[in-house]
Amino acid sequence: MSDSAAGVLLGLACGDALGRPVEFQQTTSIQRRHGCVTEMLANGTHGQPAGTITDDTEMALCVARSLVGSGHFDPVDVADRFVEWYQSDPFDIGLLTSTVLRRLRDGDAWDEAGIDEWKHLPEGSNAGNGSVMRCAPYGIAFAGESDVLVTASRVSSAITHADPRCQWGCVILNATLAGLLGGKEQPLASALELAVNAPAELRSACEAVQAIVEGSESAADLELANSGYVVTTLQAGLYHGLTAESAEDAIVDAVMLGGDTDTIAAVAGAVAGARFGASGLPDRWFRAIDETAELTKLGQQLDTMDLSLPESVAENLSSSQFDLQA
Repeated sequence: MSDSAAGVLLGLACGDALGRPVEFQQTTSIQRRHGCVTEMLANGTHGQPAGTITDDTEMALCVARSLVGSGHFDPVDVADRFVEWYQSDPFDIGLLTSTVLRRLRDGDAWDEAGIDEWKHLPEGSNAGNGSVMRCAPYGIAFAGESDVLVTASRVSSAITHADPRCQWGCVILNATLAGLLGGKEQPLASALELAVNAPAELRSACEAVQAIVEGSESAADLELANSGYVVTTLQAGLYHGLTAESAEDAIVDAVMLGGDTDTIAAVAGAVAGARFGASGLPDRWFRAIDETAELTKLGQQLDTMDLSLPESVAENLSSSQFDLQA
């Protein structure tokens, strides 16, 4: 399974880096300037060299490094690594993530700042894709432990993105990845069974993808959006990741959707990487990404380590403070 586990992180990074130069552009604009984006491009949005990853992969690296370094899910350590990354002055960071991490840097508690910010945000600004983009390492680490996967996915999301749609979006993505890694025939269906308490809008969006995957509905009936809303990002990422005929097609098609290209393609890439493995991703993309070796090693380590959730941590995380209502 190590090829598929590495594929999750590498696919995420490939989608992130391929989408970065055309982020915020619409499909027609991308086509006019670049045709179909199949190669790593330099410059563009954020003005970075070809193959440069963004906050999607950088924060996923924080999560993966924490899991490997701690040997279990430690939200304090994850939050500390997020803050350390924030202090490196990243060129790409979401507004809510930046706001919460600034509060953590200034001494607020990891399990309070994100929830407090969420409570004061208006609808439309409170459920972005800033946690679902980074959560994939948990899908590898806890592929065989569904209860821990749910807890880690929700709590890690709530560090910055406490909205229930964000928390359960991470659960659905990670459970889908775990199902793929475990060889389940219908991994998204299994994920939805695990996420029975997810908000209705989120479940409906994912159920629409599952209907296409199982053949009961036509893809022509699905209208994908390309915004930074967690529900539409997850829907588009799952659709491309689960239905494409190759990992490259999944990522390219996600980028060509336009809009929040790096994150939608990162989600699609993680799913496609789990489906097709690292060996199914293009070598030419790997050569452009400086972090390829570390991502490969971390994916393999997460796959083989006996990670756990210490009882003391589990007790602290059982609090209903994370059971928020959208």
